[in-house]
Amino acid sequence: MTTKLTAKQLVRDEITAIGAYHVADAAGYIKLDAMENPWPLPVELQHELAAELAQVALNRYPDANGGGLKDDLRAAFAIPAAADIVLGNGSDELITLITQALARPGAKLLALEPSFVMYKMNALFSGLQYVGVPLREDFTLNLPATLAAIEREQPAVVFVSYPNNPTGPRYARDEVLAICRAAPGLVVVDEAYQSFASDSFMDLAGELDNLLVMRTLSKLGLAGIRLGYAAASPAWIAELNKVRPPYNVNVLTLAAAKFALKHLDVFNRQAAELRAERGRISDALAALPALTVFPSEANFVTVRAPDAPALFHHLKASGILIKQLHGSHPLLDNCLRLTVGSPDQNAALLSAIQRFFA
Repeated sequence: MTTKLTAKQLVRDEITAIGAYHVADAAGYIKLDAMENPWPLPVELQHELAAELAQVALNRYPDANGGGLKDDLRAAFAIPAAADIVLGNGSDELITLITQALARPGAKLLALEPSFVMYKMNALFSGLQYVGVPLREDFTLNLPATLAAIEREQPAVVFVSYPNNPTGPRYARDEVLAICRAAPGLVVVDEAYQSFASDSFMDLAGELDNLLVMRTLSKLGLAGIRLGYAAASPAWIAELNKVRPPYNVNVLTLAAAKFALKHLDVFNRQAAELRAERGRISDALAALPALTVFPSEANFVTVRAPDAPALFHHLKASGILIKQLHGSHPLLDNCLRLTVGSPDQNAALLSAIQRFFA
């Protein structure tokens, strides 16, 4: 008789040792925890989109080449002709494809810390050795330590969040170029928050052989459709396409993304308003002596409080859900991340924080 093994006996030890990525239940709260655009699609565009989606051939598999979406992305975001494009089910899937493709025995993934948790998680999932290089205490990049780690570890891939999540600052362009020059392998510049930042590396995609620029439509206002894209030299994109599932982006996402790009001006105006609101929030929070407010070029503001858990629970009791960073990394002790919402949402947030410190 065959002995049946349990899931814990069969699953890799390093997987059973961790927890699943936690997504908080936001029902009933002002949702300022996940860097989403606070505005739904305008009503007139909802009707237009509904008509577009009604024509989608749900009985057919998606076009494995994106059904023309790559051309639309190239035109909308000035992706150089020298670069090829790969699409993903959000940028999360693109990170997975990169780590799967590079997971030779002994290969290493290097990332700055603290940064997007999925870099480290995907190293674990794909069997890459993970190397973390701490930022400075003010969340700026420690370039000498980073270059020394690259020289010592010889990573297959370096991930740079630009600007950085969950801290907010954008590193100096020259610092990231120094990383590209020093790295023996691929450098992924993750520009998930590019709509709110003052610089981009997209102009160098396809020109620097070891550069891959990764973006998403999520922060722009389309988090629900899960569409990520990356641009790099044709040689890199060809290898990533070998590990990409052939129908990884569904027909509704392709159609919705193509529709949204026709109305990019709507989303660009919203991004401009969020940038202005980010400045208003930062100034108001900086006026509270108890808080340390970190510079941000994303659609969130990260702060350090004397007692972050207490402030987090006060805001939750006030009907506002934010992200508690405290406990996730030593450099994030007593830190909270506040997504920039609509003016009314931001007013409620500021009022609740000011009450806490009154």
